[in-house]
Amino acid sequence: QVQLVESGGGLVQAGGSLRLSCTTSGLTFSRYTMGWFRQAPGKEREFVAAVSWSSGSTSYADSVKGRFTISRDNAKNTVYLQMNSLKPEDTAVYYCAADRNRVRRVNPDAYDYWGQGTQVTVSS
Repeated sequence: QVQLVESGGGLVQAGGSLRLSCTTSGLTFSRYTMGWFRQAPGKEREFVAAVSWSSGSTSYADSVKGRFTISRDNAKNTVYLQMNSLKPEDTAVYYCAADRNRVRRVNPDAYDYWGQGTQVTVSS
């Protein structure tokens, strides 16, 4: 049974930082592209960042580029999202997802497995 479990969300003031973690089980983690998505109330789920199998390549949404960093530790079956300079518009439920395709993709429908999400709230 595949499981993805996010942690690290919370309430933070604008300009602050949070580090999200997503620990996986039941899949060969090193063979999956990993992504982070977010969904704000009343909005569609949107791509945030993705990292390739070997961590050699990453992709970011323009809205988070330069502020967020995605990384992975294949030995720990875990992917991270370091979020700095947070803004109120970053408030959302953040989800990690696993894609067995090598290509880093932004369409959430392309991903095979999802976590349950963790709430991030940024106050102004």
